[in-house]
Formats: sequence, C-alpha cells, structure tokens
Amino acid sequence: MVKALDARKLDILKLVVDRYIQTGEPVSSKTVAEALKNAVSPATIRNDMASLERIGYLEQPHTSAGRIPTYRGYRFYIANLMTRQPLSDYDRRVIEDTLLNGDLNPRTLIANAAELLAQVTNCAIVSSTTRVDFSVITRLDVIPAGRRLYALLLITSSGVVENRVCRLDFELSNEQIAFFVNFIRQNLTGMRIDELTHQKMVELGVALGRYAAALAPLLYGIYDIVSKLRQQKVEVKNESALLTREDFQTDSIRSFLDARQHLEMLLNQGFNGIQIIFGDESEEFSVANTSLIVTGYSRAGKRAGSFGVIGPLRLDYSRIIPYIEYLSDTVSRLITEQYDERKD
Repeated sequence: MVKALDARKLDILKLVVDRYIQTGEPVSSKTVAEALKNAVSPATIRNDMASLERIGYLEQPHTSAGRIPTYRGYRFYIANLMTRQPLSDYDRRVIEDTLLNGDLNPRTLIANAAELLAQVTNCAIVSSTTRVDFSVITRLDVIPAGRRLYALLLITSSGVVENRVCRLDFELSNEQIAFFVNFIRQNLTGMRIDELTHQKMVELGVALGRYAAALAPLLYGIYDIVSKLRQQKVEVKNESALLTREDFQTDSIRSFLDARQHLEMLLNQGFNGIQIIFGDESEEFSVANTSLIVTGYSRAGKRAGSFGVIGPLRLDYSRIIPYIEYLSDTVSRLITEQYDERKD
C-alpha cells in the first residue's frame, strides 16, 4: 500500500497522525499546509486528505471539521511512517537502576516494571506474572501445624515458595509423616511443574499402597499448590488513569478490566513480539477509542509472561514502543540471570 500512495500523501498522513496525537483535535488542511510551509495549496491538500479518507486512513468526525486517523490509519502510520524516538540514556539508567535495586524475585520484578510503565505512560498497565511450568520442584516438606493440621511447603527452582495447610480427619503418626516426607522427596523433587498432571497424581496415590487412605489428602494438597502455580496471574495497575478520562466510557473500561480471561488472551499475543490492538477491532477488546500495546518477556529463551499498556487511541507510540521493548528485554535478561544462578 505504501507504493499506492505518493510521497505527498504519505507526508500528509504522517502530519495528521502526529498532530492529532499531540493535540487530540481534528487536523485541518490549513494546518497541514502551514506545516508543509505552504509548499502545497490547501485545495490540493484537501483533495489528498479526501483520497486518504476514501481508502480508510482518515475520517472526518464532523462535516466542518478537519480529519483524524482511523484504526487503519494508525496501523499504517506505526508500520510505515512513524519516527521512533531512541530511548535516552537517562531512561535506560532509570529502568536498569529501578529493576536491579529492587527484589529480583520474578513477581516483584514484574510489579516494579509495571510501575515504571505506569509512571512513563500515565496509562493502565496489565501484566502477567512469570509462568513456572518449566521450573522444577526443589523442596517439599510436611510440618505438623496443630491438631490434625499439616502445613505443606513447596519451593521451585524459580524461587517460588508456596504453602498450604491441610486439615485431616485424624492425627498422623510419626511413622506416617516420615514415610510421606520420604515418598514425596523421592518421587516429586526434581520434577517439572508441568509434569505433575492429574494422571501422575493418580499413579502416585496408588504407589502410596497401604498408606493411601491416610496420606492421599496431603498428596492432593500438593497438587492444589501446583495447579495454582500453573495459573498465569494477571495484574492491573493504574486503572484509575482510564476511569477518570472523559474520552472513555467508564462502564466499558471497567467491564473490560474485570474480564481477566480476556486480558490473559490478549496478553498472550505479546509472545510474538510487540503487538498493537485497537478497541473494537477484537471481540476481546471491544472498548472504543482505546489501544493496547503488548509484548512478552522470556526466561532462558522460554515464554514467561507479558506486559500491556492500555490507553487512548492517540498514544505516543513513537516513545512508548521503544520504551516497552527495552523494558521487556531487561526483564528477560534479569529473570534469566536469576534462573541460571539457581540452576548452578
């Protein structure tokens, strides 16, 4: 389509999108002519803007108004016309210092990265916490915690620590506890999280033999912990930045942010690199006049989670896209370094 537009139309489209992002006001032919130093007449510019409207890149909100970009116009602009703003040395230092000086536990690291994005964009930030499917169980313990209460402790190679208290119908003997601790350490330590399937639990239950009736509740308590770990938790920060804007329908934004399953589906698109999704283009993101920028981050070359920036359609993409790319690369590097240290 770039070849189908001459250089002047490309310049006009870029000017309209740039100016609209800056001001939020429809851009007139007079404004474009002045930006082009009156090298082209307003009449010619009006004709070119009308052509851009016919092919779906611009629209006129009111008969007497100037033009604004459409979803299609934004997408063309981002792919072909946008001048990316290189990330400043200052921004790089802030990202590095903020993340390195904080807790490098993956969940905290992602929370700090999301907070940075919220400060830079003044938008709502959605993120998914680190997936642990490919981490392994490094420690399992059973600790008596009271009358018929037993605490299960599970630690993974990614540094995740989870516990669960199980209430049984009877007290376990010291022999039963010792047997179970030895059993789970022999059969579960070193196992990847994604290998602990329901079928595997059934096999382990059978392997408990004469202790099955007494110890199966603890075994399934461990399975509950692992099932929780496998869930990709979605967090939302700074949603008030959207709920207070006049150009959004508050009810639509609130409903969208509450639909966590839709957020997770959209965030997963970030595993294919930077993705930009516009409101009303997707059934999962049907909020008018809104855009979502998502990208994934990885650990040891494997998918780990995603970030997303939700804001107005006229976001400053030229600044935000390089920022979120560098942030994602930094998070991936730090998480991988932590993962490698734990393996060693």
